[in-house]
This record gives sequence, C-alpha cells and structure tokens, in this order.
Amino acid sequence: MSWFIVKRLTSLVPILLGISIITFILLQLIPGDPAVAYLRLSNIPPTDVAVAELRLKLGLDNPLHIQYLEWLGKVIQLDLGMSYVSKNTVWDEILLHLIPTIQLTLTALFFIVIISLPIGVLSAIYKGKWIDQFSRIIAYISVSMPTFWFGFLVIFFLSVKLDLFPVLGRGTLAHLILPSMTLAFGYIGTYIRLLRASMLENLNEPFVVYAKVRGLRQRQIMSRHVLKKSILPVVTGLGMSFGNMLGGAVIVETIFAWPGMGQLFVSSILNQDYPMIQGCVLFMSVIFVFCNLLVDVTYSFLDPRIRLEGGK
Repeated sequence: MSWFIVKRLTSLVPILLGISIITFILLQLIPGDPAVAYLRLSNIPPTDVAVAELRLKLGLDNPLHIQYLEWLGKVIQLDLGMSYVSKNTVWDEILLHLIPTIQLTLTALFFIVIISLPIGVLSAIYKGKWIDQFSRIIAYISVSMPTFWFGFLVIFFLSVKLDLFPVLGRGTLAHLILPSMTLAFGYIGTYIRLLRASMLENLNEPFVVYAKVRGLRQRQIMSRHVLKKSILPVVTGLGMSFGNMLGGAVIVETIFAWPGMGQLFVSSILNQDYPMIQGCVLFMSVIFVFCNLLVDVTYSFLDPRIRLEGGK
C-alpha cells in the first residue's frame, strides 16, 4: 500500500510542474502591464519613470524564462507574492477565503450524498416503478437547469416569497443552506443515474446468483455486495466533483455574495491583481490534483485489485 501511494505521489511531480508552466503562461496572456496595475491600485500616478522603476524592482524586464524560474523558486518556498489590492500576502488572502469555500463545498457534498444515493439505490431496486420515473425527472431537471437559474429560483421562492433563508453573505447556518443547495443541485442528477446504472449492472453479475444460492436475504445481498461494488464509480466521481466545486463555485459565490475563493478570483480579475490571479489558479489546480490522488487512494482501499495492479 505504501508503494502505491509513493508511486502516485511521484507521478504528481510532472503534473504540478506542468501546472506551474501553464499558470505562468496564462498570466503573461492577461492584457495590460502588471507595473501599471500595481501603481493604479496603489493610487500612484503611472508615469513612465514610476513604471520603469517598478518593472525593474519586480524583475519584469528579465526574459520570460528567467521570470519563470524566479517565480518557481519562490513558489517552492510557498511565496506567492503580495496582493496589489490588500497589500497582504497572497497566501493570507487565499487562506482567508478558502475556509468559506471549503465550508460551502463540504455542505454541498453532503446534500449530494444524502439525496442522490438513496434515490439512486431505490430507483435501481424498483426499476420501472414510480420511484424510478421520479428519479428520472429529478435527474433531467438537475443536469439541464443552469446553476445561476436554479440559484435565482431558490432565492425567489425560499427567501423572497417564504422568507425562510437569508439571501446574501455568510454568518449563520441559515446563510449556508441556499448556496450549498444551489451548488449541489447540478450534481445530484448525475450521481442518481450513475449509481442506478452501476447497481443494475452488478445485479446481473454471477456473484448475486451465488449469494442467493447461499441463502442470503435480498437486503444482505444489496447492502454487503451489490452496493459496495456499485459505490466505486460514485466515490471516484465525488472526489473529482469535490475538486471541481472547490474551483468552480464562482457563479454560486457571486450570486449569494459568499466570500470564498470564487469571489476572490473574480474580484482579482476585475482589479487586475496579477499575483492574486496567479496564486488562485495555481492553488486551485494543486487542490484538484490532490483531490484526484485522494480518490485513487480511497479507491484502492475499496477495491484491493487497484493496488495490486499499481504495484506491478
């Protein structure tokens, strides 16, 4: 098992290096001059002399490969630079906004699990019955309705009309319900259908017949054998979805004024805060990569064949 984890960690090195190169290149493609943006956000007139001095100070006059190596050296030391807007380090700003995003994402993941898994299991057990038809309707609406539209709907009905939940900001538990539901809704239909399809496939496997011959009850067969095997693709998908939600909650955080990473990233783009943009892209990319690693490790615990194949 330890060799499996070491092998996966080693494979991350070229991936992370590639991410750093892409992140640096994307920053160069942003229109404008970082020196001019810095002076403007610092309320300093961007004269030719001031811009030239700042470019020299920031090392922007160096060739691109020198700039990249200097930046990479700082990143390895966990130095992502300083925000042009707040004058705080990029790390401080990221950590300040990361906690609300993790809180939002974990709550959304909770809603996905408690809603999609029971419905997916029941729709597989009672194939063709009313619960199966109901799950199809939910799945269709979930995957077809845009996130921003669902967000506006829950705001209108649950906040404006019924006055059940607050609309904007972060404070109490009630503030968390609507944005997390909105973030989760687009994934619920996917996992309902994924679990249903996986269970129906496994119900036709020979091990189910053998379990029935041994005299096991239907409930035991479903819980101990079919569900355990069917949950593997769902675990993989949830792990990848967690990374996607961490980095892709921009729309939800903007609609509900949730002070997370998405809102930080949008404001950084609007303010042309180059170090913050670069830091956010790099950080969220690394988080996504490590989420995939965690999925691989979890998968190997659920299915030992994965580690055996990885150890060859």
